[in-house]
Formats: sequence, C-alpha cells, structure tokens
Amino acid sequence: MNIATMIRAVQAQLGIQVDGCAGPETWSAVYARIVGPVAAPENEAPPADPRSEQYIATLLPEVRPLARALIEKAALHGIVIRIVSGSRSYAEQDALYAKGRSQPGAKVTNARGGYSNHNFGIAFDIGVFEGNRYLGDSPKYKAVGALGRDLGLEWGGSWKSLVDQPHYQLRPLWAAGISERDMLTELRRRVASGAGVFG
Repeated sequence: MNIATMIRAVQAQLGIQVDGCAGPETWSAVYARIVGPVAAPENEAPPADPRSEQYIATLLPEVRPLARALIEKAALHGIVIRIVSGSRSYAEQDALYAKGRSQPGAKVTNARGGYSNHNFGIAFDIGVFEGNRYLGDSPKYKAVGALGRDLGLEWGGSWKSLVDQPHYQLRPLWAAGISERDMLTELRRRVASGAGVFG
C-alpha cells in the first residue's frame, strides 16, 4: 500500500475530504481525533472590521477565532473578505425561507428554522470585496474556500447537492462521518435539551 492510499483511507475514516494529500485539514482532524478538540490558536487573529465583528460575535466561541483567521489568511493572499452573516434565530431563518415562496423575492435558502447550521452558531457566510464593492461572483471564492478548509472549516463550495461558496461551518467532532441531516437532527436535540453544541 502506498502513502497516498493510506492517507485516503485515514481521510475517509476521519470524514474529511479524501484527496490523498496530508495537508492542514488532515493533520487537524488527526490531532483532534487523537489528542482532543483543537484549541483556539494562541496567537488569535486580530479583530476584523466592525461589521464582520458584529457577525462574528454571534458565533460560538469555538468558531470565532477561525472566522477571524480566515479573514487574515485571505488578506495575506491579497483577497479582501468580510463576514456578511453569522448566527440566525429560527424565526430569522423562517423569514429567509419564505422569500420566493410565501414572500416576494428570489429564493435564498432551502433551509427552514432549525435546519440550517446558522441556527446553531457554527456557520457564517463571507463576501469577497474589491474596495467597498461586493463581488457576488468571483473565482476568489474558490481560493478562499481552499484557505478555509486548511483551517479545518467545512466549505459550502465543496458540497454536492447545494453548492454555497460563501458558506463556512465548523463541524463538531461528534458529527464526523455522519450526514448533514443527522447532524442537524442532533443539533436540534442538543439545543432543545440545553446541551452544548461542541460538548
């Protein structure tokens, strides 16, 4: 068995992208499985712009340093991003779900309240900017996606059923290897019972 085959087998077992390359995502998953939850970086990225910080503040403490790190890492690669969405209440999610259905406008989500990772403080969306101009469609989203995955974030741009390039989320360790649907079911149960999302 060659090294790439072994790495693929390890990646499949860890429930991360199977590509045969032992990059930061793979090593973070190995570390988390053997040592325990990944601690927040000691040298946490500096605060982001005020608007991004407002959204970052809505995220769970485990996710906040990764959102800031993604902004900083993108900047090091010459890409300006901002966080444009963070946590949402079930009611806010239902209002978004109504757009293009019972409310005017285009559809913006397929998830009702309780069926989006944004409802649990583990997900955020980014926007790519040039100066103050928001770029809704840019190849830079793919570049940032690779950076986010290196940080250990799950990137919506790699999803098969509904590609969502601005979306990032931190999957809890207990959810490794289970479907998105099963993870959301467990997240709803944990929130209803007062249990921690990452505990």
